[in-house]
Amino acid sequence: MPPYDPSAYPPFAVTVDLVVLTVRRHALCTLVVRRGESPYQGRWALPGGFVRAEEDLGAAAARELVEETGLCAHDPAAPPPVPSNGAHLEQLATYGAPDRDPRMRVVSVAHLALAPDLPAPRAGGDANSARWAPVEELLGEDALAGRVEAAAAAGDAGSEEKEGGPEALAFDHARILADGVERARSKIEYSSLATAFCPPEFTVGELRRVYEAVWGVSLDPRNFHRKVTGTPGFLVPAGGTTTRQGGRPAQLFRAGGATLLNPPMLRPEV
Repeated sequence: MPPYDPSAYPPFAVTVDLVVLTVRRHALCTLVVRRGESPYQGRWALPGGFVRAEEDLGAAAARELVEETGLCAHDPAAPPPVPSNGAHLEQLATYGAPDRDPRMRVVSVAHLALAPDLPAPRAGGDANSARWAPVEELLGEDALAGRVEAAAAAGDAGSEEKEGGPEALAFDHARILADGVERARSKIEYSSLATAFCPPEFTVGELRRVYEAVWGVSLDPRNFHRKVTGTPGFLVPAGGTTTRQGGRPAQLFRAGGATLLNPPMLRPEV
């Protein structure tokens, strides 16, 4: 085997970026930070950072999640309920365009994180402010209509912010955000992923509002109730009721052992 010469290959860095989605005030929101340093100083960006020498990708993403939100990555193999400070975390995609970062060649492995309604974030690192921003605000009205590819192109990293239009995110983060939103939208059609947006115990109405926020549509309450309660083991009665949504007491459920919704609940055409 010929000797290996590391100097024969150009160096590059590896980062992790986080698409952290939650539902706040019935709207799908993502965590963004305003960059305090160049490049793109003053622009909003997804949270993330460089992978340390001793870390693998999952550990780096979990560390960034704790630093940015205080949440711990939840092991999907662990039985429910999810811990109160737990969040669903999965690898999303890899982004490696040569010019995506003007500083040097940087390859980013993006991760998708989902959690229930979260408190106001605190900025850290090279960020001077952080907030939960509605996805529609960052990707435009097309985001709620399900046309996330067009929305990402409109909010591409190199574009300028337009009056009355979506805010341009730093780097290629509009594309990463759009991909994360589409992953969440597609997976809740057939999996229990939507329950990751809910507290450990929730009502069918609260779960329906998650679907409505993620898909950007209105759903028929009766048909939705019949669908999610008709799949054995998808939802499990928690043994109580609540009036936190107003009106009559509603039955509380928790996510069951069934992780697939069969048949799937396809999102409506818009």
